[in-house]
Amino acid sequence: MRRGRVWSTLLALVVTASSAGAARAASNVELPRAGQVGISLQGGYGTMLESGVVGETFGSGPSYAIRLRYRMRYERGIGLSFENHSLDARQTFAWNPAQPESVNADKLSLILSGFEVYQLFGTRTKTTKLLSLGLGLAQMRSEMNSGETELDGPTSGDGIYLSAGAGIERFFYRSFAWDLSMHYFAIFKDGNANHDVQAALGVIFYAGY
Repeated sequence: MRRGRVWSTLLALVVTASSAGAARAASNVELPRAGQVGISLQGGYGTMLESGVVGETFGSGPSYAIRLRYRMRYERGIGLSFENHSLDARQTFAWNPAQPESVNADKLSLILSGFEVYQLFGTRTKTTKLLSLGLGLAQMRSEMNSGETELDGPTSGDGIYLSAGAGIERFFYRSFAWDLSMHYFAIFKDGNANHDVQAALGVIFYAGY
């Protein structure tokens, strides 16, 4: 009986300490206000849908993104985004220096630089949900299996993009939050549309003032 009471007491102490730790963590959260700027670093993965010239050639791969997000009044925001998507070719071929026709695309470097507007939800809670629309410049560079980089061609060159996204900011310490997002990009080049879907996770920090 005495041993049972000891274990019960220890269990109660652990639960109490855990509750106190959770309460302290919650009290350490400082939600951002209108006028603050957030800096987000994300890593992700995505795929180019198999439509359009670029999508017929390239498939999936990793990505990273840097985002600046400015909180405005009335649960709105604006921001800048810089992303790099690295996509592998759907089919890979060996390069034979003696056969010029054996040169084929191997990887695509897709750089997206643009402007976003946000509608935010639940800004006075630890979990902020958001929707976004974006517009910007798409720069595509194809890396060939020969080691060369194609600067202009069917899957290389510059275009514009439109984006739509959804995400969650979950604050865990002061003004730091997990930043989870999903984006769809319509990339236009030479009058053709290509469709890119990306999911990313990272951390965002809002600078105080």
